[in-house]
Amino acid sequence: MRVLLAHNSTYFPALGGGDKSNRLLMEALAARGHAVQVVTRVEQFGEAGHAQLRRELAERGIEAAESGGGLKYKLGGVEVRALTSHPQLRAFFQQCIDEFAPELIITSTDDPGQILFDLAVKTQQARVVYLVRATIAVPFGPDSSMVSSSKTAMLKQADLVVGVSHYVAGYVREWSGLDAIHVPISLLDAGDTYPALGRFENEFVAMVNPCAVKGISIFLELARRMPETQFAAVPTWGTQQDEMDAMRALENVTLVDRMDNIDGLLKRTKVMLVPSIWAEARSRIVLEAMSRGVPVLASDVGGLHEAKLGVPYLVRVNPIVKYKPSVDASMVPVAEVPEQNVDPWEKILRRLVCDEAHWREISAASRRAALEYAENLNVVPFEQALKEVLRKPKKQVAASAAKPTLSDDKRRLLALRLKQRASGSKQESHPWFPGIEEAAEGTLKLFCFPWAGGGALPYRGWREALSGMAAVVPVRLPGRETRAGETAFERMEPLVAALLEQIRPYVGGPFTFFGHSMGAGISFELTRALLREGLPLPESLHVSGARAPQYRLNHVPPPEPTLRDFIEELRRLEGFPPSVLNNPELLKLALPALLADARLYRQYRYTPGEPLPLPVFAYGGDADPNVTTVHLNGWAEQTSVYFRRAQFRGGHFYLEASQAALLGALKADLKQG
Repeated sequence: MRVLLAHNSTYFPALGGGDKSNRLLMEALAARGHAVQVVTRVEQFGEAGHAQLRRELAERGIEAAESGGGLKYKLGGVEVRALTSHPQLRAFFQQCIDEFAPELIITSTDDPGQILFDLAVKTQQARVVYLVRATIAVPFGPDSSMVSSSKTAMLKQADLVVGVSHYVAGYVREWSGLDAIHVPISLLDAGDTYPALGRFENEFVAMVNPCAVKGISIFLELARRMPETQFAAVPTWGTQQDEMDAMRALENVTLVDRMDNIDGLLKRTKVMLVPSIWAEARSRIVLEAMSRGVPVLASDVGGLHEAKLGVPYLVRVNPIVKYKPSVDASMVPVAEVPEQNVDPWEKILRRLVCDEAHWREISAASRRAALEYAENLNVVPFEQALKEVLRKPKKQVAASAAKPTLSDDKRRLLALRLKQRASGSKQESHPWFPGIEEAAEGTLKLFCFPWAGGGALPYRGWREALSGMAAVVPVRLPGRETRAGETAFERMEPLVAALLEQIRPYVGGPFTFFGHSMGAGISFELTRALLREGLPLPESLHVSGARAPQYRLNHVPPPEPTLRDFIEELRRLEGFPPSVLNNPELLKLALPALLADARLYRQYRYTPGEPLPLPVFAYGGDADPNVTTVHLNGWAEQTSVYFRRAQFRGGHFYLEASQAALLGALKADLKQG
């Protein structure tokens, strides 16, 4: 493949994690035998910027040649064209396109104004790939610093959209309607041996790129409260002069020059701070620090929970929700920074810097989790996605043809209201199993049980995909959709008893069960109820996104969370619609069913019994931090016939991102079951 990266930022030496990630991604493609070229620029155009880049390259032993207003050099098998002498980046980029004739042009959120993206999509043959590395830089949704419907429409011309994390990919799908995927695009250095650099004796509590959006206010307050602790900061692209002055004013803060090899910092670091208060996409420093055995104390925003790989600690912050109509000296949108509660940060940090046994525990867990993740981290999934794009025709979408329409959240709100209104007029033939009358006699009925707060509607999209194999029968519980006026069940036993009576007339023919999350537990208990009653059993049981029930043996229900804590728990569920959580009207409609279902599953206790005399198939998301491979494998204990596990790309709600793969596996398993 001939790949051209449009990098509207500094490529090398890198100023930020996104710059470094793009470089490593391109070098990995080059190492796979592809022809790769990068178009980039310097921070400041002119003779000084030109001379500085040449000097920095020479210091690193890289030969550079003069080339049409800039420098040309080879790095890691990649040809780099850096514009230095003038700011006409579009003309420079077009010249590179004409000369290189790429098959694929990769653009990213380092080009928020779409200066280069606009030229890329106008290229006759090249497919255009858009990498989303920061949600602040996209023109849609609540994380965006500058929402624009016209720029969002422009992005629909991309042939492929890739998010740096599951959080980012889900955000893009939710707020723009673009069909984004997540594959690894933030690789580690090739040949990295991941040296164990973390030491309890190391001198610094460190932070990279201290600035407003990265949480410098938390960093500074911690340094003030803990004068006996030495802090280190590495100013990069976001740090402003007033922030430099504030750090220099503290005697226990050391400013460290940015470096090509992060190990120079990590070998002096005891704890790494990542206190971001914007929606961090993922943050490569988290993985880099953890892989060296350096504990990371991070905020629980955006994709940081993915980056932490289930290892403590994540701390709640008051995230940025609004930006001013201006930019700072680094051309970064100026955020309205809310006040922060630093108490929990101080409590955890004091324990990490004072309790050696606990520090060693977190250090070991961090390194173990990071090395396990890094073992399977490579460019192959991204390479395969590029090859798949080349097999398809280039997308032809005219941005100007985009017409004003209702936003996604308003359309969902309207749909919910219409469905609730319908509950008072036309009733469906069966309130529990809508559409069951459409299933032909003798056809396998696939009863699909919802997750907490869910209804029948999400499963209706499965009908066409599974036609010929099974008749999809969604299960609609009281308290949602057209049954919103009914009281939702808050205990498993009465719900299963009600379902048992409702399903009795339909167990004469072939049927099977699928349930996701809470729905998996309901379908499992309903199967056991059918067995106790001596009624026909489903041909197979398909459980998704749920731990095996024995993990709830001797379960003691935790206290009911406050409403705020409950909503925060929902935010941490990968794939849960942000449009519901961020829209008061939608949230008001959804909360009664969500709260009832949460109470139901919180109170559910597993009672041991004989394994089921039918096959059990367990599915899950490979990035679901709460339902791991071990939890899914536990379902094998619940069958005396056959068990199989399959995992797909995504988090807890992988069903949307990996729907085609899931339905393909489900078809195969239905045949076997």
